[in-house]
Amino acid sequence: MTNGDSGFADFSGLRATYINCTLKRSPEPSHTQGLVDASAAIMREHGVDVHMLRAIDHDIATGVYPDMREHGWETDDWPEIYPRILDSQILVIAGPIWLGDNSSITKQVIERLYALSGQVNDKGQYLFYGRVAGCLITGNEDGIKHCAQNVLYSLQHIGYTIPPNADAGWIGEAGPGPSYLDPGSGGPHNDFTSRNTTFMTWNLMHLAAMLRDAGGVPGHGNQRAQWDEGERFGWEPPEYLS
Repeated sequence: MTNGDSGFADFSGLRATYINCTLKRSPEPSHTQGLVDASAAIMREHGVDVHMLRAIDHDIATGVYPDMREHGWETDDWPEIYPRILDSQILVIAGPIWLGDNSSITKQVIERLYALSGQVNDKGQYLFYGRVAGCLITGNEDGIKHCAQNVLYSLQHIGYTIPPNADAGWIGEAGPGPSYLDPGSGGPHNDFTSRNTTFMTWNLMHLAAMLRDAGGVPGHGNQRAQWDEGERFGWEPPEYLS
């Protein structure tokens, strides 16, 4: 469904969740949040319902089960967080680079998403089918592509669809230096970062609308229960393996 004469889809009704995996609790300023805000502004302008959260502001237990209170933890906010994620067609994981890698909070969030990956949707597909994901990375040391490939691989592995150019980031000059929102950093006006963030945002909206309008990913050849019952969807081993 196109949005009038604009040539692109009507994004109203889409929902997006941005999870900021900064190590800074609110209200401490977050450089990652600056890049999140720039991306989210585009979505909101075009009718997407945007929800944001800082993971570190919540008491999220460590583990790979949906509710870690059932596995020895006294508290776990994740069961209150993930329903909003499941209600969103778009997920953006955003976080800083530390020692050339994703933050510990980013890793924790991905582990908790993985805890849900064994569940299925109404078609019998893994739960995250029909949703799209991207990532934003900030820091003042090398590692954007390394961090992005880890996040995006993890998200597609659990069932998210990844659009083209689904990552963006800013690090400034290699080595210690100003971060994204620091005065004089040039981050908010960096053309490369601004372009990539904009492309990622639009591609997430485009693909989310395409999947919504198509009714998600077709429900054939990707249903775990049918495979377990013996359906092979055309798979046959090569003759030399028989």
